Amino acid sequence: MFTAENQSRKLIYMYTDPIADYLTRVRNAVRANHRVVEIPASNLKKAITKILFDQGYILSYKFDDSSVQGSIKIALKYDENKQSVIRKIERVSKPGLRKYVSSSEMPRILNSLGVAIISTSKGVMTGKQARRENVGGEVICSVY
Repeated sequence: MFTAENQSRKLIYMYTDPIADYLTRVRNAVRANHRVVEIPASNLKKAITKILFDQGYILSYKFDDSSVQGSIKIALKYDENKQSVIRKIERVSKPGLRKYVSSSEMPRILNSLGVAIISTSKGVMTGKQARRENVGGEVICSVY
């Protein structure tokens, strides 16, 4: 039922970015010095988690597929001074502004001390792997 009050209201559309949510959950857990963070799963999030583990940014992970969507449990990694190994993790390509790069324009994060995670036609990989395989793609995030 439409009334004058309902017609004058503007429709507000909420758009959620699941990758930004993933990165924010990890960032918040690191700042709060949590040992484990649980995140709703997707195939892209699983691929990002595997890369973070392979690059040494997280201690371990577990994919729990008991529910419909499933979840990812990530054990965060800290050094001997109780400082997180992840200093900064940020979204590069956003839903409103996608960032695509060719293999020759692959970003170097912190003079190659950090990692750029790229979504390519050959799957999700680091910037170094994408440069080695000569493929470009969307820059999902950067970690150092």
